[in-house]
Amino acid sequence: MDSSSLSPYIILFNALSQIPTWHYLVALLIISITFLYKFLEVHFFEDVFFKSQGTPITYNPSSPFCNAILSSCKILHSRFVATTWISSPHFQTAFLQFCGRSPVFSYRRHLFRTSDGGTIALDWLLNADVSGGAFGINGASLPMNNAISQDETTPIVVVVPGLASSSTSNYLKNLAFNLAKHGWNVVVSNHRGLGGVSITSDCFYNAGWTEDLRAVANYLHDKYPMAPLFAIGTSIGANILVKYLGEDGEGTPIAGAVAVCNPWDLLIGDRFICRRLLQRIYDKALTIGLQGYAKLHEPLYTRLANWEGIKTARCLRDYDNYATCHVDKFETVDTYYRRCSSAAYVGNVSVPLLCISALDDPVCTREAIPWDECRANPNIVLATPQHGGHLAFFEGLTASSSWWIRAVDEFLGVLRSSPYIHVQKKQTSGQHSALDSSIDQYPHLHVAEDGTVTAASSEGKRDGIEDIKNLQMLSEEKTTEILSNGEQEKHVTEAKSDFMSETCQTSEIAKNIQGVESPDITSPLRRFLNQISQQNSISTWLLAFIAIRTSWPLVGSITKFIFRKRSRKIMPAAKQVIIC
Repeated sequence: MDSSSLSPYIILFNALSQIPTWHYLVALLIISITFLYKFLEVHFFEDVFFKSQGTPITYNPSSPFCNAILSSCKILHSRFVATTWISSPHFQTAFLQFCGRSPVFSYRRHLFRTSDGGTIALDWLLNADVSGGAFGINGASLPMNNAISQDETTPIVVVVPGLASSSTSNYLKNLAFNLAKHGWNVVVSNHRGLGGVSITSDCFYNAGWTEDLRAVANYLHDKYPMAPLFAIGTSIGANILVKYLGEDGEGTPIAGAVAVCNPWDLLIGDRFICRRLLQRIYDKALTIGLQGYAKLHEPLYTRLANWEGIKTARCLRDYDNYATCHVDKFETVDTYYRRCSSAAYVGNVSVPLLCISALDDPVCTREAIPWDECRANPNIVLATPQHGGHLAFFEGLTASSSWWIRAVDEFLGVLRSSPYIHVQKKQTSGQHSALDSSIDQYPHLHVAEDGTVTAASSEGKRDGIEDIKNLQMLSEEKTTEILSNGEQEKHVTEAKSDFMSETCQTSEIAKNIQGVESPDITSPLRRFLNQISQQNSISTWLLAFIAIRTSWPLVGSITKFIFRKRSRKIMPAAKQVIIC
């Protein structure tokens, strides 16, 4: 048959059939490797041919703490190079879960009781245990009784695990052993219901539950006042730690802290973990872990939550909808995520804090990192290696060490010997909350001497109102003790009316609080009432002036309308007179 009469497709097929089969296999292998290289985010060639200068670090350049500490942290500045055969965030994270190795030792366990009846397992690994080789037998726990004296000066570091993790997790055992070997007493504060301990109250932990960490930190600080107290949080534990530091501000006993692989914004993280196929695999794996946790405490979840929904949950959002929202009384899942995110509390952190977040973390996205807030806070150092996965950062040919553990050990070692460690200050006002709304706060006016009226700052407003209420109660009590019944009724009535009509000018009121405590209660009370009366009179004249000034255009319009109407009646009469 003439080749010119054949279909072009037949000619092409005949040509392709002449190519050896192994050529196709090689081509298929190359295409598959290229696809997997991109799909699994492998960075082997990037590590070999495009070497970076070091770990990017974000901090406040005007902070003496940051400049002094960072100048001594060589590991933190160094470039992280992943183990060659697991140079992918997914390989690193999977290796951590399934193939990670950890030293063999046993903790000393102490069961800590919370105020609501809950139980927290505190697992200790002491520096003396590591140096003395007291690791227990066949994994048996060692007794904690009197293992540390109250005059102990060895620094203590409390570790907050990640989601569904406990002190037996490989990465936590590596961290605890490494720190204990370098002169620390390490205590892992297991979440409620984990570490082999039952839940003894109706309270469960969640991603923003800071009460347990607060109780443990205060307990350790009170029991071992001579030992500096530091803290490390990993994954969800990092979110809890940063949120706690922001809530308590200067009032925390923590001297320094580290947050590793913090999700920062749970709402952004929820959107991210459902975005791609690989992220949905992590989502499902974490959900299965939480379902296993719920299975351990099925009677409580059956009573307090939607157990059928928990069993059929297909993602973290489903689990939080059926479990967390029911147990912790959140209206919606988004409400839970917003209220429990630590990013909103970064600005109030008053403790030296190192944050480590890998930019290729497959669980906690880089999109949630509060870059500007960390840069603005002089107490925060943010290290963002290009690679590392989630809590992995394995390095070396055998993946026997983790970069972040070495960096944390170095940072805390430099910090504890520096003058920048935090010293607890007593808080005069309540705990800080980054979620306080200003919607329900009424406006305040400030009147200058020249008569200018401006909006006053709302800071200290609630304290001023509380001072007024406290002064009112104190005045009534003192008046009841000293005055007669008739005078008592009169003074109390006057005080109440004045207090209801005047809630500003708290500085003048504060001056008279000291006077109320004097033995002679009548003269300070009269002086106080006279000042209030003067303020009322000034306020009355000011309000009258404002009322006249603002209503003057309306009065002028009405007057103009009335006179125009009268002038129309007068003009015809005048014209008739002129004609006559």
